[in-house]
Amino acid sequence: MGVERKISPTHEAPYRGLRVLDFGQGIASPYCAMLLGVYGAEVVKVEPPEGDWSRYLGTTHGNHTALSAVYNRGKRSLCLDLKHRDGIAIAKRLARDCDVLIEGFRPGVAARLGLGYDDLARDNPGLIYLSVSGFGQQGPYAKRPGSDSVAQAFSGLVSVNVGNDKTPHRVGTTISDVATGVYAFQAIATALFARATVGAGRWIDVSLTQSTAALLGHKVAEYVLEGGAPRALNVPAGSYQTTDGWLMVTLVNEPQYKRLCAAIGREDLAGDPRFSDFARRADSADALIPQMRDVFLTQSSEAWLERLHAADIIAERILTPGDWLHNAHVEATKAAVCQDTPGVGPVYAPRTPGMMGLSEDQLCPAPDIGADSRAVLLDAGFEPNAIDDLIKTGAVRTPVR
Repeated sequence: MGVERKISPTHEAPYRGLRVLDFGQGIASPYCAMLLGVYGAEVVKVEPPEGDWSRYLGTTHGNHTALSAVYNRGKRSLCLDLKHRDGIAIAKRLARDCDVLIEGFRPGVAARLGLGYDDLARDNPGLIYLSVSGFGQQGPYAKRPGSDSVAQAFSGLVSVNVGNDKTPHRVGTTISDVATGVYAFQAIATALFARATVGAGRWIDVSLTQSTAALLGHKVAEYVLEGGAPRALNVPAGSYQTTDGWLMVTLVNEPQYKRLCAAIGREDLAGDPRFSDFARRADSADALIPQMRDVFLTQSSEAWLERLHAADIIAERILTPGDWLHNAHVEATKAAVCQDTPGVGPVYAPRTPGMMGLSEDQLCPAPDIGADSRAVLLDAGFEPNAIDDLIKTGAVRTPVR
């Protein structure tokens, strides 16, 4: 059992020796598993014969898309056909000797396959078992299909992301999936800490919708306290176009507003009673913000940044992901990491925040479907001839060469 195996941690690899089975697909579950791998865990990605669906979502590069190449670094791939009884038997055998199992099936599917927590915990009571789903394992919406966009909509995130066109928009990246992966990782981390004392594992239920709602923080309280129509938080903070790009300007206190007005040469806006505090500015935003936009359109981003920073105003350029990657600060702080992925090329990703040292650079690239099937089973104690037979029956798949 996982709880009986000695782990030799370091600050950079506190989960060295930890065994993780990742049955997840997409982003949320695989990202959680990848984070465990970043911190030293041995992660086996268990894929169906057709592969993780994230391999086909977007532009394909070899056997990957950007999604699958980024969120499956540091793993080995075992391809099992869970429609085959031998595939199920292999999964159960591996689960007996793992510390963490991550699954992203629809609620109830893992149990029907005999891979639910109750079944597996009988043989492995120290198992930390994570279920990731759209709406959670219980409740009237539990069986509903979920996705990143649905989670953004259901949680209220879309409703507070209203554009200048007055239309609510989804955030332009998979923020619900990524947030779910992070919350799932921290839930596993705390469960592992508790297991060291209590000696038993547990089942963890993490959903995309709850994780996204948690990102909104104060918004639920704000909605109730302000009678369902909360004001904008810190008007006139926001994005402003310049002669050659866009800036993000923000405020966190009243003195900053006065300094902002002085920096852009509009001291009159600081003295206007309609704009005397955050609440009044929110109520009069339609009168204030167009005037600010007109001013920012008169100079370049660099010129404005010099003036704003000199006035101790919080502001920065709005960068594209490519701009960020090649930014001087990002390069100097080694904030990005790159894995050369066979059949794909260099795969860049932001470095995991808080990671000590540069061990993330040594992560293996995301694997092909079943690239490590034979090696994983050999490590698990299967005989070579038995593995050959499992491959012949189709229960186990290896890459087609």
